[in-house]
Amino acid sequence: MHRPLLAAAFLALVASPALAAPASVRIANESVATLCAEEDNVDLRLHSPSVRRFRVEATHPAVIGTIVQDITAPDFTDCTITDKADFRFTPRTVVMHEDDRLKVVGITFDKFWRPEQVPVTVGSRTESGFHLFQLFLKEGTAAPYEFLVMYPVDGYWRLKPRPPAHLPDIVYGTSALIGPIEVMQRPVVNLSAIRFDPATMTFQLSFRAGGSATVKVAEIDRVRVALDVTLERPVTGGPFTGLRSMYVTETNADGARVEWRAAGANRWQEAPVMDFRGGEGIEMKLTRAVPSRHNTSAPDYRFIGFAD
Repeated sequence: MHRPLLAAAFLALVASPALAAPASVRIANESVATLCAEEDNVDLRLHSPSVRRFRVEATHPAVIGTIVQDITAPDFTDCTITDKADFRFTPRTVVMHEDDRLKVVGITFDKFWRPEQVPVTVGSRTESGFHLFQLFLKEGTAAPYEFLVMYPVDGYWRLKPRPPAHLPDIVYGTSALIGPIEVMQRPVVNLSAIRFDPATMTFQLSFRAGGSATVKVAEIDRVRVALDVTLERPVTGGPFTGLRSMYVTETNADGARVEWRAAGANRWQEAPVMDFRGGEGIEMKLTRAVPSRHNTSAPDYRFIGFAD
């Protein structure tokens, strides 16, 4: 190859988005202490004026292989919960889509903490008023496996990979927020519309604050569930994504430790979630190193692939 052409090809390769250095985000810790295991007191918010793309993953905790009996029951010891679900609705369950691979269900509860209603479209069908939107994976003759739920009214997402062979199921724990986070009694993402395409397993989100996002289910197996997120435009003036979880003690927590890796660093940093003072990173995890007596099998979460 002629030298000028070779140089041009090399520069183009270096400039390729696939080889671009990952973007760094600011991680803010807004968590507060609690004695109540049913309160989402862990509050991690990610900020960047330029990031538009990233991946959020839910993976099994390090202790998953040691779990003999999963603990999934709620624990209201030392709980005084004040944000009651005061708004009343007519309960219903609607199967929005079902084929050989996927089942999509919308649920309206009898009461919920917010009165808003968000239209949800699946294929050509649109319904409004769901508080919970569920995705079930169908494989062979096994019962459909629920691997994702999202809450249209406050923008919370919960993920869980397929269970390991020694467990029949695992439980949800930590929640992710995707999009511009606002605080209205608690952190929320206000959505104006949701569209889901079962063929590609892709969500199209419209935000009340403006802008939109595409959220694609990229992986679902016995290791992880992964969502690839593309924001129409960066979120400025506030966090663009985050995590909500609970922590009372290290053995009574859905998320107990923050792990993060700064750009150019040759090691991970880590801190107990209540001691974490925030930081900058190109990756972040919320994990547990020891078994918990609350939602024992609940997944860890990881943010990676930040890009402009």
